[in-house]
Amino acid sequence: MARLAVGVLISGRGSNLQALLDACARPGFPAKIALVISNRPDASGLERAQSAGVPTRVIDHRDFADRPAFETALTAALADAGAEAVCLAGFMRVLTGGFVGAWRGRLLSIHPSLLPLFPGLHTHARALAAGVKLHGCTVHLVSEALDDGAIVGQAAVPVLPDDTAETLAARVLAAEHQLYPHCLRLLAEGRIEVSGNLTRLTGAHRADDTRRLINPAPNDR
Repeated sequence: MARLAVGVLISGRGSNLQALLDACARPGFPAKIALVISNRPDASGLERAQSAGVPTRVIDHRDFADRPAFETALTAALADAGAEAVCLAGFMRVLTGGFVGAWRGRLLSIHPSLLPLFPGLHTHARALAAGVKLHGCTVHLVSEALDDGAIVGQAAVPVLPDDTAETLAARVLAAEHQLYPHCLRLLAEGRIEVSGNLTRLTGAHRADDTRRLINPAPNDR
């Protein structure tokens, strides 16, 4: 079976890119990274891709008159690389409806909160201010609205009493590195069905309705 060719868009250090690179390097993983594009020439994630032998491109948004022109260049580079799907991994540009529509159902992003809670920026500080006991991350299909696409998967972590935004971010990031490759696998295997703003998985998958993450934990466990 041919592996799904994926383009990854980044703007910075490429932490989630590294998780995807590592997953795609494993035997039997159903996707491969065909190209990594950064809109910033100084993004250290480019070095991660180059070290893994993955082609890279810099397409600086500042070189274009507007978003559609920038996205036309993105689309051309992705097409040249044979990309069949796109993963956003710390890509700090808002995409227009035209780009999103062209990749609908094939455009994944990861957000550092349990959507629909805390869309946008500063999610960890906002989670602490709200007093939530569980926080986490979400992989979703990108839609025209910010952080509002159909949810593919989520991972939850406990919020600890002495957490800062930085310590909570580190715990969530570790969960992101597990969740994103898992959801890319589901996409590559063609197991994500979308109905409106909801997804369901097809095929056999493990479902365990006995597992619970409770914080604070009960004393009788």
